[in-house]
Amino acid sequence: MKKIITGVVAVGVVAVGALWAFASVTPNVTVDAAVANRAGDPVHGAYLARAADCIACHTAKGGTPFAGGLPFETPVGTIYSTNITADKEHGIGGYTFEEFALAMREGVAKGGKRLYPAMPFTSYAKVSDADLQDLYAYFTQQVPQSSQPNRASDIAWPLSIRWPLAYWSRAFHDDSRYVADTTKSVEWNRGAYLVQGLAHCSTCHTPRGAAMQELDVSGKTDLYLAGSSLDHTAPINLRSSAGGGLEAWSEADIVATLKTGRNPHASVSGPMGEVVENSTQYLSDADLKAMAVYLKSLGTPPQAPSFHADDNTLKTILAGEAHGRGADMYLDSCSACHRMNGRGASGVFPSLVNNAMVTQANPDSLIAVILAGSRLPSTQTAPSPLAMPGFGWRYSDDDVAQLATFVRSSWGNQGPAITAKDVAAVRAKAGS
Repeated sequence: MKKIITGVVAVGVVAVGALWAFASVTPNVTVDAAVANRAGDPVHGAYLARAADCIACHTAKGGTPFAGGLPFETPVGTIYSTNITADKEHGIGGYTFEEFALAMREGVAKGGKRLYPAMPFTSYAKVSDADLQDLYAYFTQQVPQSSQPNRASDIAWPLSIRWPLAYWSRAFHDDSRYVADTTKSVEWNRGAYLVQGLAHCSTCHTPRGAAMQELDVSGKTDLYLAGSSLDHTAPINLRSSAGGGLEAWSEADIVATLKTGRNPHASVSGPMGEVVENSTQYLSDADLKAMAVYLKSLGTPPQAPSFHADDNTLKTILAGEAHGRGADMYLDSCSACHRMNGRGASGVFPSLVNNAMVTQANPDSLIAVILAGSRLPSTQTAPSPLAMPGFGWRYSDDDVAQLATFVRSSWGNQGPAITAKDVAAVRAKAGS
């Protein structure tokens, strides 16, 4: 028995050693020689950093820009973003361009340390060599240095061991560059390049599998940008499909949303507000239009509109026949801004009618807004940060469920009913 146990242990040690050895092999990153030897353009790199919204993840609240330290909760513990300033000890000032490209495309830091895929290298892999060179020039030449040390994760051992991430990448990561579709226009390809790459829209808007991998990062299936559940929010379906998504949105509506955070159909909330404030409002009109063209090409719109607005709810309210706790709360707390017809005031108070965030199957984002409120982003073209107060302090879980259910079933909306249990789960996360 002793020999058997010794043999099993020996085999186990050898197997783990072999697995570790494989995982320790640094992936090859091929960079075009002409690009590697050119001088990067830091001004263009600053624009690309905006498009990638690097500042959002690599800046702690109230902290030095790009110095890291922002916490990210994961199922196994909290990780913290890293310092990406030009500091040579704690940042990326000591990185060569090839080492920078390795981190961006393969999720491998200088020295071989694996990065958690919270860093969207799965999208950044599609970025061109030239754009990566410009990003590198910006971060190493124009971003002020910060000596802020990187903070270790709060993940307990052995889950904190990173070399198994190599197997995650082997199973789920496609590191191929973006390849233009010659059957599409230059504008469409520019939009696809931005959406799939630097803007990393898939990170939030594509559903994930059991290993937290995005189920499609390249637009090859109907799962791409089809909406997801993320940290008790529900990023909407960005495809033009029946019963939700951007079916009712025009290209101009998408551009307005990315530029100002609002359009006649809806307004952004939660993390998307930060995306608009930090990133998309600064993109050129041509790039925003290209992104809109690409997004509107996704999915198969129905031959006839799948949503049919009705005025039954409004008639019932005006006749004094709107009964039920949900209707009472809506009239008391919501109708002053969103109006009794649910249509709000365009560009000021968002419409709740045929609003994808309101009616989609996953109600988490709607619940979160009711509980904690929301604030529109302040942008160059829409500088007033209008805010909605939260009602979590005022209403119970059952109250919020009835209010949300009323909104999801009025004016032609056909969203499923919400339960107090649904609200409790979001409240526990939001702390409202």
